[in-house]
Order: sequence, then structure tokens, then C-alpha cells
Amino acid sequence: MGVFEVEAFSEGTNAIARAVATVNGTTVISGGDSIAAVNKVRLTNQMTHVSTGGGASLQLLAGIELPGIAALPNL
Repeated sequence: MGVFEVEAFSEGTNAIARAVATVNGTTVISGGDSIAAVNKVRLTNQMTHVSTGGGASLQLLAGIELPGIAALPNL
């Protein structure tokens, strides 16, 4: 939501992270900056899934088949 690295501009980002942490459902944090923001407020362990693959996570959520996932055997 803002320049979370600068304390004066971090509250919007922190508020979003806190809100996502309270969701009663699946939460996905993806991308390096998003992970850094959630780590800063120490809420990473309250998220369902954390991935550094921001673009790949968005594609997966959009229903686009990912070759690496498709290659895994069905369990």
C-alpha cells in the first residue's frame, strides 16, 4: 500500500497484512516485497502459503496451468 520500509508510510501496508492474517480462509502471500512487508509485522506464520514466486502464484490463482505443477504425479 505504500513504502512500508519507511515507518512514516508503513501503516497502510501493515493494516492490510493484519487484515489478511485474520481471514478465516486460505491466504496466499507472494512476491518478495509482499513477503518482506508481512515479515516486518511478524505475521508470516499466520498465512496459509508464502511464495517468492509472485508471478507464478498469480497465474496459479488465475487457473493457468503451471508446467512444474503439471509434471508432478497426481496423488
